[in-house]
Amino acid sequence: MAHVAHVAHVAGVARAARVASAALAALAALAALAALAALAALTALLPLPAAASLAYCDPGGQLGAEDKDRLLRFAAVVKGELERSGARLALVARSGLDLRRIAVRYSHAGITLRASPETPWAVRQLYYACDAGLPRLFDQGMSAFLMGTDDARVGYISLVFLPEPQAAALERAALDNARARSLVAAEYSANAYPFSLRYQNCNQWLAELLASAWGDLPAGDRGGTGDRGNGGNGANTGDARSAAQRWLRDQGYAPSRLEIGWWLMRAAAFVPWVHSDDHPGEDLERNVFRVSLPADLEAFAHAQAPGATRVELCHADGRVVLRRGWTAIAEGCRPDAGDEVIPLP
Repeated sequence: MAHVAHVAHVAGVARAARVASAALAALAALAALAALAALAALTALLPLPAAASLAYCDPGGQLGAEDKDRLLRFAAVVKGELERSGARLALVARSGLDLRRIAVRYSHAGITLRASPETPWAVRQLYYACDAGLPRLFDQGMSAFLMGTDDARVGYISLVFLPEPQAAALERAALDNARARSLVAAEYSANAYPFSLRYQNCNQWLAELLASAWGDLPAGDRGGTGDRGNGGNGANTGDARSAAQRWLRDQGYAPSRLEIGWWLMRAAAFVPWVHSDDHPGEDLERNVFRVSLPADLEAFAHAQAPGATRVELCHADGRVVLRRGWTAIAEGCRPDAGDEVIPLP
């Protein structure tokens, strides 16, 4: 009987150990899922065209007819403001996923050009081509640009208008396909370190284009006409990007510092378009990513061109709020004194 009791005790301990092990595994899986969900804040830096075909690159569910109609009417208001500005271009940024968890409103920036070869006020931007697995330049109409959002009920867009000398130089650089492509890295990373040639995100390409234009830097060679060439994988691409990054450093360009915590740093290894091998070791030890965001580009443009002006527009609850100036509209698209409120039925 003692032997039987001992065997039963051992079996019970083994069952308890298996249950505990399963519980720990479940907790680990939940922790990993939570980490990956929070890491979605970084994946919002991944701009994608509507034609993205791979499931993991899908930016969200399909918009319904009512949502599309609302965004089309919002785009018409934005384009009306662009036309009234008399400007040749504007730096443009839009909201995407809900990034309030890391205090970020805008994730993706580009240049909207009156003289765009696509259509007036189309946005020239860098995006990640899922099918090819490469970053590419893409000209997208304003309406389609605004539809790259996770929430069609509330959305924000920022426009920065530049004084003529800076605007003219940037327009020449943006419309020079060889120059613009010479600044595209061969590989994409949503959290690319701004002072490394290893990867690039959409906002970093724009930062380097600003440097190339305003620093009057020599253009690189885009390296051919195929897919890799279109991605900026030419022999002189590194030279063009190195020169741009040196100029940005010299001018005091400051990217955002994102403190993400050790668990998100570990989870990053499971996201194919998030990398850490380009970031300084001391940043990784502190669980920090330094990343180019639209707010960094706006602050840099304002410092380089003090005469730059800013307009922010948002839509919610059947209205558009328009604010002129460098102070952000309140969360929830709530108007304040001096804001313009435009009905959007």
